[in-house]
Amino acid sequence: MAFKIIASQCTQCGACEFECPSGAISFKIDKFVVDPNICTECKEEFDAPKCRAICPVQNTCVPA
Repeated sequence: MAFKIIASQCTQCGACEFECPSGAISFKIDKFVVDPNICTECKEEFDAPKCRAICPVQNTCVPA
């Protein structure tokens, strides 16, 4: 299962895009989105998903 970004809560700071080790996060039109075909939830690399850990707004990056 991939993660998704709740657009209404996102401040568009861009931190998640740069921290995503799989490159699954990108800015599309007017919001950040997670490509579910690329997102690995950071399972093999980190103890917790980087997007969730780096986001300044709690519960903006959530499981899809």
